[in-house]
Amino acid sequence: MSGFAWSAFAQNLAAAAGAALAVMLVTFLIALRRHLHRIVDVAWGVGFAAVALVSYAMSAQDGDQARRLLVTVLTVVWGLRLAVHIGRRGRGHGEDPRYEAMLAKAPGSPDLYALRKVYLLQGALVWLISLPVQAGYYLPGPLDGWAWAGTALWAVGLGFEAVGDRQLARFKSDPANRGRIMDRGLWSWTRHPNYFGDFCVWWGLFLVVCSNPVVAAATLVAPLVMSFLLIKGSGKALLERHMAGRPGYDSYRARTSGFLPWPPGRER
Repeated sequence: MSGFAWSAFAQNLAAAAGAALAVMLVTFLIALRRHLHRIVDVAWGVGFAAVALVSYAMSAQDGDQARRLLVTVLTVVWGLRLAVHIGRRGRGHGEDPRYEAMLAKAPGSPDLYALRKVYLLQGALVWLISLPVQAGYYLPGPLDGWAWAGTALWAVGLGFEAVGDRQLARFKSDPANRGRIMDRGLWSWTRHPNYFGDFCVWWGLFLVVCSNPVVAAATLVAPLVMSFLLIKGSGKALLERHMAGRPGYDSYRARTSGFLPWPPGRER
């Protein structure tokens, strides 16, 4: 497929970087005022939504209108849902233990260390992982099978995230479940329905640009990086290290799939 607006896309990359940076810097200032760095997790979803909206405005003279609207809706809905969920989950709580542990070992100013190691790093990741989203605004031609397949995979991912988060929130709200391992609903099929949902969302957004093999190859790094973060980085691997040793977790781990959903089995 020809006609991809590479020069306009290059300008979009700069504008998207500015949008991601602005979201993280504003969040950093709010965190300083509130003495609470955990709010950077809320900015993760907001950052993607900001990149999508800036890209939509930048691409007004390029790309296919239907695809531009589709990419905007998919990205903004995912990003804002995640931001609202994380904001509600953290309301009334103090600092995240992860950030407390990290900042306790910070050389020099803990706040400046957080700026470098958390806010600016997350801003860079937002920019990198959103490459397929940014590229989608500049693809010519009507929506095709790749776009609809990507939308379907995105919907599966959003469903896993939203339902899994809701099930976990209801489980934790019951005092009788204090100290117990959540092993019901989607959590009986995979130990990480929310991370699996993220995985599907970002591979789905990548599929939207796969009608152009060159653009797909240029943006493949985005879902690969997200997959690494979810499975080996700050997602599944980190959480399971934190959960190790909790009563009942070894049994739950033995009978429940680690990532891809699978019918629950007997403990091995």
